[in-house]
Amino acid sequence: MAKGKGQRGKKKVLITGADGMLGKALVEQLSKKYSIKAISRKDADITDLNAIIKVIVKTKPDIIIHTAAYTKVDDCEGNSPLAYKVNAIGARNVAVACHKIDASLVYVSTDYVFDGTKNSTYTEFDATGPISVYGKSKLAGEIFIQQILSRFYIIRTSWLYGAGGANFVDTIINKAKTEKELKVVDDQRGSPTYTKDLADKIGEIIDKERYGTYHVTNNGSCSWFEFAKKIIEYSSIKGVDVVPIKSNALNRPAKRPANSVLQNFMLELEGIPLLRSWEEAVREYIEKTG
Repeated sequence: MAKGKGQRGKKKVLITGADGMLGKALVEQLSKKYSIKAISRKDADITDLNAIIKVIVKTKPDIIIHTAAYTKVDDCEGNSPLAYKVNAIGARNVAVACHKIDASLVYVSTDYVFDGTKNSTYTEFDATGPISVYGKSKLAGEIFIQQILSRFYIIRTSWLYGAGGANFVDTIINKAKTEKELKVVDDQRGSPTYTKDLADKIGEIIDKERYGTYHVTNNGSCSWFEFAKKIIEYSSIKGVDVVPIKSNALNRPAKRPANSVLQNFMLELEGIPLLRSWEEAVREYIEKTG
């Protein structure tokens, strides 16, 4: 089968980390338009260059969407070699494989590449400055991709939730069923993002072949405390108090940026419609899963 021609002449897209929350959403949303090859660690370990090259060369996709990552932010602090091996070297390996077959690459990155000290939203043109091992290792992945490839999309997103994976929305709902008081930090701001909406927008971006770095989040921002309050409201759970606390009360190993709100500036510049509000998206997710 010729490269680029999957089922009925559809372009072929390979998705790494396909058993993860975003990977599952991408498979579901993009299979309507593309011929999808979904792989997880059992199919190929991204930290093994030869293994990932073998799978990608055999599949010959037009586009690779690389979502596989080590995303446990606090665990990364205590195991930086693994964080860099998966998030940096793994991304390099996928980029090398892409280069071999002349495929374009979508790399899913994070708001944690910023230090969080800016008083306004971060654009794609702001200087990075990660303050955690997770953020540093994901930025290293971005740099490898920029060094190896000429046709790539770096998609930075934030505060993901969706079907098929552990996430903040489900955690809050489950805790609210058994606890009367939930303590949630109110000194970190970001943009909650629904994996379904992110997957749709990634599909739209790759259709246009306008390469570069993009911030892609649901519209608007909030603190984790405000996010939790909305989750309780939309879930119609009664008798639960959400109490604001400061980040230092949690004593977590990894520092989080105080402000990691991403302005979707490249979408604006390219005239690509922005995502809907985070409130509307989380309401839909809760209604669907409730």
